[in-house]
Amino acid sequence: MIVVDSNILAYLYLPGPWAAAAESLFEEDPHWAAPSLWRSEFRNILAGFLRRGDVGFEQACALQREAEALMAESTFDVDTLSVFEHVAHSDCSTYDCEFVALAHQLGTRLFTMDKKILRAFPDRAVPLTLIP
Repeated sequence: MIVVDSNILAYLYLPGPWAAAAESLFEEDPHWAAPSLWRSEFRNILAGFLRRGDVGFEQACALQREAEALMAESTFDVDTLSVFEHVAHSDCSTYDCEFVALAHQLGTRLFTMDKKILRAFPDRAVPLTLIP
């Protein structure tokens, strides 16, 4: 099991330059996990695509349902103390630290393209570009 941030999940479902890398990651390890926050972040990503006209309303709703089905058994609540401990040792937001804290809690890696997370937590965070 690996933790993925909301953007990695979006790369799996939406067209773009990172789609193939996200698909490869999913093929390599299809057991993705994320904190509950992912739902709202994913909705926000879809909202941007919707507003730009890149997806229609029905497609955005369908993508959200599909992502929720994928993550149904692997969405976790994260301990507040752990989030704040990660915040205290970085300049990352609490939102970002939820993903880091979950990876720590599960004893696994966090896949992200967020440069701030990658710099602050090199022992836990892995960029998507490292996928073979």
